[in-house]
Amino acid sequence: MTLHSQILGKGQCFVILHGFLGMSDNWKTLGTRWAEDGYEVHLLDQRNHGRSFHSDEFSYEVMAEDLKKYCEEHDLKDIILLGHSMGGKVAMQFAVKYPEMVSKLIVADIGPKAYPQHHQDILKALSMLDFSKIKSRGEAEDILSEYIRDEGTRLFLLKNLYRKTKEELALRINLPVLSEKIEEVGVALSEGAVFKGDTLFLGGEKSGYIEPMDELLIKKHFPKATIQTISKAGHWLQAENPEEFYDNVMNFL
Repeated sequence: MTLHSQILGKGQCFVILHGFLGMSDNWKTLGTRWAEDGYEVHLLDQRNHGRSFHSDEFSYEVMAEDLKKYCEEHDLKDIILLGHSMGGKVAMQFAVKYPEMVSKLIVADIGPKAYPQHHQDILKALSMLDFSKIKSRGEAEDILSEYIRDEGTRLFLLKNLYRKTKEELALRINLPVLSEKIEEVGVALSEGAVFKGDTLFLGGEKSGYIEPMDELLIKKHFPKATIQTISKAGHWLQAENPEEFYDNVMNFL
């Protein structure tokens, strides 16, 4: 089973991994810009997300292996690898395990440390969507709004909605497995893991996922890391301040 992807442009391979409950579409706008800049951009759907396969297995180890298999099938070498949030953890795992395959690593708003579980409310809200009764996107949003106040988060989650049949709506994500394996999303990079290549960490100014005290740990795992802050942005920094995000990536490349 291989990962679903959208491939844009021609040039050096630039692979982008979305975050938890996201999909490749989240990166279409920036991906298109990089394709116009002369990169071959691969926007991937990770397992249990988007249009990729569903599986009972879910961990950073298996997702890094999914990426390796994808790179081998598409004959990708010396890739630029960018991952956001959960995708950033997969990117770190892949880079420390297969350093010869990565020319540059970009990690967006996540560190190598362990994170406490904090997606319970979102998963609970999604589990309340009963598609035997819900017939429209508006009805789904009404139910989510009872649990999730932030409109941006609701719209992000509703991207997972699709028509399974003419009559029936469904979610693209594998909600049962993601709910069951939610602890996997917060796990730390293993103790002795090191990637010695060029690395850029980008944190959102209003996010809190990367704190000043994390720099020591980041440098321990990624000795050549540079850490930059994207102003006026929270966790979805690439959507909240795309210009600054784009500029920082281009300066690094």
